[in-house]
Amino acid sequence: MGLGSFIHNQFIDILQWNEDEDGVLAYRFPQANCEIQYGASLTVRESQMAVFLNEGQFADVFTPGRYTLTTRTLPLLTALKNWDKLFESPFKSDVYFMSTRLQLGRKWGTPQPITLRDADFGMVRMRAFGVYAYQIVDPQLFFSQISGTRDVYTCDDVELQLRNQVVSTMTQVLASSDVPFLDMASHQGLMAERIGAALRSQFAQYGLLLDTFTLENISLPDELQKALDNKISMQMIGDLGAFGQYQAAQSMVLAAQNDSGLAGLGVGLGAGVAAGQVMASAMNSVLAPNAQPNRATEQTDVANSSPLMSEAQVQLQQLKALLAQDLITVADYDAAKAEVLKKLIAGDEA
Repeated sequence: MGLGSFIHNQFIDILQWNEDEDGVLAYRFPQANCEIQYGASLTVRESQMAVFLNEGQFADVFTPGRYTLTTRTLPLLTALKNWDKLFESPFKSDVYFMSTRLQLGRKWGTPQPITLRDADFGMVRMRAFGVYAYQIVDPQLFFSQISGTRDVYTCDDVELQLRNQVVSTMTQVLASSDVPFLDMASHQGLMAERIGAALRSQFAQYGLLLDTFTLENISLPDELQKALDNKISMQMIGDLGAFGQYQAAQSMVLAAQNDSGLAGLGVGLGAGVAAGQVMASAMNSVLAPNAQPNRATEQTDVANSSPLMSEAQVQLQQLKALLAQDLITVADYDAAKAEVLKKLIAGDEA
């Protein structure tokens, strides 16, 4: 190899970036102590842009294409170097490739619950999360504001700044929306559009374009969600007196089918009635107006009859009341009545 060939090989004559890894936004072409050959080939692929810096100053920005680096294709660099048209010396410049591909599926979320005023609950602490996508549209601005002179700059490096920006903007939009928490699910798409619109100008100051923004879920912390679930359950129950009678009816039917007999029936019935009475008392609700006369009649019957007969009468009266209120079916009533009478006859014979 001649001296001329050796010297020629010390100069870089092909500049390109294959993007071997995902998530890389900026890549500095490795030069070490080599200089770029005058007339070298620069290949900028689709989804890329290249930035030339000379002595810390921006020289040129190249869009996708193949270029031969001469004074014709480097007008700004030529002006900085004061080259004339015949000057063909190698030169040193920093070359940064930028990926302009869409960075999809970037996740965001609230690390801690945010506190907002709510029309229904007064104050609520809520969480939210979703995804967004962005791309570099101004490589010079991105370089000066974000990536700087690092050899490699990735999506993960910029995520913290972007996520904080997203959460801050989302909090402001939700707080000013006056949409109650219970209605946010139906307004989720509208909320995402508002947040995305507010974020686009903030992303633009970094040389980025926010392509899509999605609000996937808004939820309460576990302790608040449990309290809300309890409130919904109580609203679904509605009339607690009727609910207690329904529980009693179910216990009576199950106990009548149990081999443990009348004692099991009484225990099941008493448990159901007691549960309904406790719930009704806690919510300041009362049972039907005719409940007091029935209890007085039952007490008189109990006093004037044998214990077994009195218990059977009470259970039959309760069965009839449940049937009258459509809390049990006729078949359930007949089955339970037959079982009560059967136990009563068996007890008298004994």
